[in-house]
Amino acid sequence: MSSETFEIIELANGDVALRRAGERDDPLVRIHFSEESTDFLREHKIAIAKAMLEAGIEAVQNIGDLEPEPLEEELEPINHTIH
Repeated sequence: MSSETFEIIELANGDVALRRAGERDDPLVRIHFSEESTDFLREHKIAIAKAMLEAGIEAVQNIGDLEPEPLEEELEPINHTIH
């Protein structure tokens, strides 16, 4: 990713979102917590969402280091012998 500035916001519906700073376009990422999770997390919801977003950004930055998972079509079939 480039060195753009991003902001974490809480949407009117309670979702937490990541968007480019100063833009009003659709967010890049939205996190929806269930009512049960929201009740449990209370005032920590934003901190938890921030940690989730930071982990996602770190994963994207390291994506070049990851080996792609083979698609099912690329997996070699396993032959079983039935007697």
